[in-house]
Amino acid sequence: MDFIATNDAPKAIGPYSQAVRVNGVLYTSGQVALDPATGELVGSDFTAQTRRVFENLTAVLKEAGADFSKVVKATVFVTDLSNFGTLNAIYAEYMGDHKPARTTVQVSGLPKGALVEIDLVAVL
Repeated sequence: MDFIATNDAPKAIGPYSQAVRVNGVLYTSGQVALDPATGELVGSDFTAQTRRVFENLTAVLKEAGADFSKVVKATVFVTDLSNFGTLNAIYAEYMGDHKPARTTVQVSGLPKGALVEIDLVAVL
């Protein structure tokens, strides 16, 4: 088991790792829209936060030697499902033609008041 950490994504805000690699599979922790340099939430709107989440995930994947083409499953948590269309548009920008399995659920709250959180499972 290898623990993945990069300064290009926010440090964990609790007792967990940014990602764990085991037996050729990468499991990322959920990413919210924190700026890696400051640890503060970026943007107050869903679009800005979603883009920051994907940039954070890009950094974690890269550190593990992967990219979005290796993702097999995404789990998305949003505080308002009315943002589903915006989520899909940004998600498609990052995933391209790759279409991993995905679950999207609305939740009542996320860490630091974030509007979106995403975690991934990828094969390496």
